[in-house]
Order: sequence, then structure tokens, then C-alpha cells
Amino acid sequence: MGSVDLPKSPNVFHPEKPSAVGSRNSLAQEFRDQQAEVDLLLGEEVDKVMNHLASKLPRDVLERLDVMGGLKEKLYNYFNQNYQNMFNRYVVTSEDEMVKKVRNFIDKEEMKTLARYSPKEIAQLLDQIGGMEKFNTGEIDKSIINMYGHLQGHVQRGINDLENLTNSLLRQKTDVGAFIRGENAYSVVKCSFKDNIKKPKNVSDVKLSVNILDAELISPIFHYQVTVEYLIKDLISKNIMDILDKEIEKMKDQIIDEGREEMQDSEIIFEKMRRVANYTSDDKDDPKSKRYTFFAKSLIDKIEGLRAEIDPEEYDSLNIRENLKKIIDMENIRNRGFNTAVNSITSILDTSKMGYQFIENLKNARELRIREYEDNDINNLPDERYAIRLKYYDQAQLLHERKAYDAQLRSFEIEIQHLWDVLDMVYEDSKFLRGIVDFKDLAKRMKNKIRRKIKAVTGDPLYEDIEKSWDEISFIRPTETQIETMNRTYLFEKDKIKRRIVLMKEKLQNVYSYRYPIKRRVIEERLARLESEFYSFDYMINPYHIQPGLLLDVDITSIKRKKATLDGMANVLNEFLHGVSKGFQDAAFAAFSRRRSTTREDLAQSFATAPAEQGEEKTEYLDMLTAAEPVRPKSPGRQTRSRGVVDSRRRGSSRRTRGGGLKEI
Repeated sequence: MGSVDLPKSPNVFHPEKPSAVGSRNSLAQEFRDQQAEVDLLLGEEVDKVMNHLASKLPRDVLERLDVMGGLKEKLYNYFNQNYQNMFNRYVVTSEDEMVKKVRNFIDKEEMKTLARYSPKEIAQLLDQIGGMEKFNTGEIDKSIINMYGHLQGHVQRGINDLENLTNSLLRQKTDVGAFIRGENAYSVVKCSFKDNIKKPKNVSDVKLSVNILDAELISPIFHYQVTVEYLIKDLISKNIMDILDKEIEKMKDQIIDEGREEMQDSEIIFEKMRRVANYTSDDKDDPKSKRYTFFAKSLIDKIEGLRAEIDPEEYDSLNIRENLKKIIDMENIRNRGFNTAVNSITSILDTSKMGYQFIENLKNARELRIREYEDNDINNLPDERYAIRLKYYDQAQLLHERKAYDAQLRSFEIEIQHLWDVLDMVYEDSKFLRGIVDFKDLAKRMKNKIRRKIKAVTGDPLYEDIEKSWDEISFIRPTETQIETMNRTYLFEKDKIKRRIVLMKEKLQNVYSYRYPIKRRVIEERLARLESEFYSFDYMINPYHIQPGLLLDVDITSIKRKKATLDGMANVLNEFLHGVSKGFQDAAFAAFSRRRSTTREDLAQSFATAPAEQGEEKTEYLDMLTAAEPVRPKSPGRQTRSRGVVDSRRRGSSRRTRGGGLKEI
């Protein structure tokens, strides 16, 4: 075959010429009869359509369809024109292009081998001067990786901007989905959109709270005053967990290599629990206890109660505890997590054109406050602004936060009830000498008549003597269970306070109408203040809804038609969560490795699907493929896989060939 038979595509385009772009003939097909294959395929498809039509249509309709030529020939021509001219040419072109790619690759590699020439003396000289440690490209590689990382970040920000704007155009409104998307949506504790008090028509206020749990933080966060003993024990615990994971992985691979069924999720959990006793112990007094395998008891005793700061009068650089603390401090285990979060949020704000004029980093308290403007007075601030509060909470802090929240809500209930009682007395005084004003007055006047004429006959008690459960403000609350007691939402109490505020406004209007005496002005001022304070309190996060971890609290004020701060902060939040949080991880899916539930016969890829009893003529193609290594018959007592099955499960280090003739993939 000469070079004329292999034209240099893609410079040649021809429908019939072999190896040309768009050709229906391919050199890669070699001896195959292309026309016979197409005829067989088209004939089968036409017969299927004809049989379907014959079974669905009446006979008289079929006879009318066969006017002006047979329906079968028309279908055949239709399939032939579309299928052969489009699909077959695509396949032929793909095959030819693959042949040319391989040919060009071989030519290129041959040219490299011929052009490579390196004098032996120069190579030895370079090796003697520097060696592997001197002549390396590590720093250049890091620089290139950083450049590509920054480029990817800029591209991602642009894509996020485009996505946010497109979604807002489609929705024609701004909602919670504009902030947190995808895998981080579960972390939202509270998101609230409300109209601005000063400019309700044009400006909206947004409150967003995100809770990143301890287990989801990429870099763990510890409080500043956490003891050195706690840090070391935490490191040892993580090391033990890593060892257990490696042991379980080895065990799973061993089970697969032996051909046994894989372990279920519950079996893996119990196996881990069983192995915990190999490295831990509850015996704190025995120096030979397993808990002191990684860190001796004598060292643990030295650092007991040692925190982040040592009294200068007691500090001695040659003591054991000071040097142990120094190692922990040099590794920055105590500060690493919170510093990473602070650096992440500030750098993202800088690169996202979301500058800020005020930042307060309360490092020891593990709290960060950022405001776009230094001024706190909302009367002096623009309509586009934001404020961020980033704080780390542990369980002890949350308990105190919850106690304060309980006390504050109880105080609001007392103040609202007191105002309700005062207004009720004012209302009763306003009815003096006015006769019947409301239903209560009418019922009081009719009480005696009802007793004589109705209740005396029926024997039922009077309305006033019946115990009342409904206060006519909110519906009766069901009895609390332990779940509600430990995780208070306070929705019932808040709803009751809101209803009372509305009812008091209506009662004031009914009593005074358009008159504004001193009593009304005093009550309205008190009611307005309590309402404002209560709605500010309701806007806060309920600490019962927070779990120990990092809390990101964002307050945004943005113009409804502009939404510049909203769109910018959406990108900031998504990038921050991506850089700080691992996200929610289901251990069952994280350890996924072809479980029994997903190993089905219809998913198995097999070259030989015919049973053995159908004869040896069915395995000719398989025998041809495995000619290099003949197929051994499977003995009755051995556990082997089906012959020719492609096993896609995780493999161990073993590369042995099983009972089947094919090598494992």
C-alpha cells in the first residue's frame, strides 16, 4: 500500500475516497462488507416498524397506506438515507481520524528519538555539581500551580456572577437560593428578607446565618485558652482514627481478594468499634495502659492544666512542660483553624471588590467583626452596605447563650403582658357611663337571665363557672416533650407576642379613634419601643438552632432594583464555604466500593454470556481473545468468577489471575 492510498487528512475531503474526511469508505474496516452490514441493520429496523404498524392499524388503513408503492420500500429508503448518510459517515470519519492520530504520534516520537543528543560528559558534570537537590523545578511548579489557581478563581467568580444574574432574571426576585447553592445549602441556619424600616419600598434588609460544624471544618478550630493536654489528646485521637481506617481498608481488600462478600456499613462500624480497645483504655492510673502508647503518662502529668499562657515567674525554658507547650505553639495547632478562616474571608472580600472600612479581630475570643463602613448610625449610612460577624462557639458558650435567650424572651413576655393589662384598664375606664360597648358588657347584663331561663332548665353550669383553656389570642399549645424542652424554638411564644401587639394597636384605635390624649401617646410610645426591640430580637439567631462550630452572621442592606451588595456577597459566601468547609459527608457514600446492593447481574460486563451447556461453539470469540492464555476449566471446589467478566470492584495489591482466562482489569 503506497502513500497515495493514505491521503493526509484533514486536507482531503471526498465522499468515496478511503481515509478522506466525510468518506463512506474506511481503510480501518479492512475486509468487512459494509453494504451487507447496513442492509442487515436496515432490514431489521424496517421489519420492526412494519410489524408494529400491522398490529396497531386496521386492515383498511394499511391498504390505503400501500397506495403508490409499498410502505416497506418507503420505510427502507427513509432509514437508508438518514442512517447510512449520517451515522455511518460519522463512524468512518472517527475511525480514519484515529488512524491518522496514531500515525502522527508515532512519527513525532521517532523524530524525538532521532533529535535527542546529550554528551555524556555534560550529564556527569551536572550531576557532580548539583545532583537531585540542586537542579529541581519544585518552586517553578508551585508558581505555575498558583497562577493557574488564581486564574481558575477569577474564572469561577465570573461564572458565579453570570449564574447569579441569570437566576435573578429568571426568578424576577431575590431569594435564599441566590446566596447558598448546591452542597452548602444545609448549613443555613436562618435567612430573612424584610423591608428596610426607613425606606421600605426601595431598600431591603437581609439577615443570613451559616453554621459550619466542627466535623466539617477543613482546619479544626480551638479556643485560645484550651489546654495543651486537650490538644495533644485530640491529635492522638485523630491518629488512632486514621490507623483504624487503614486497618479497615486492608481488611476490606483482603475480603475482596478472597472472593467473599463485602462488608456492610453496619459491619464496618462495629469492626471499627471493636478495634478501638486495641489503642485506648479507661485506666488512667496505669502507666502501661494502652492509652499511653503514643504519649507517656509522665508527660501527660507534666502538662495537666497547662493553658496558652504561663506565669512569667514560673516560666523555665528547661522544664519539660514549657518545651512541650513550645512544640504545640510552633505547630500553630491552637491558632491555625481560626486564622485560616479570617485570612480566607478577608482575602475573598478584597479580591471580590467588597472592601471594608472597619475590622475588629478578637483573636482570643475567636470572633471577627467586619463592616463596610465604620459608622454605626443607620441614618448616616448608604443603602448598599454589609456587616459580617464570624464567631466560633463551643458547647459551653452555647449553653450560656441559650440561658440569656430564655431570659430575654421571658422579659419581653412580662413587659408585653404589663402593657396589655394597662391598656385593658384604660379600655375599661373608657366605657364608663357608655352602657353596652362590647360583647363582654352584653354578656354580663344577660348573665342572670341565662341562669334563670336556660341553665336552671338544662342543669348545665354557667359560662363564667367553666374553666377556660383558650385565651382567644393563640391556639392551645400541646404539651412539650423532651425534644421541645431541650431544643426550644419559641415559635409559639413569639407568635403570641406578635398577636398581642396587633390587638393592642386595634384596641387603641377603637378607644381613641382620631383623638390623641396623653394616655394614648404614652401607650403608643411604649408599644412602638417594645415592638421595635422585639422584632430586633426576633431577627437574631436562636442559639438553640446552633451547634458547636463556626457561625457566620451576615447583615446586608441593598437597593431592591440594584442588588449590588447581594450579588457580591453571594459569591463571597460560596467561595468562603468552599475554602473553609469540607461540606456534609455521608460516611456510607464516602466509603463506597461496589456494595452488594449495586452488584447486579445486569450491570456485569461479560464477553461470554451463554451458559456452558449450550456447547463450545458459543465461546469461539472468547477463546480467540484469550489465545495467549488458554481458559482453564473451573473446578467444582474453587471459588472463581465467571469467565470473561470485567470486574470493576476495587482491587488490592494482588494481580493474580483468577479462575477465568482473562486477566483482571
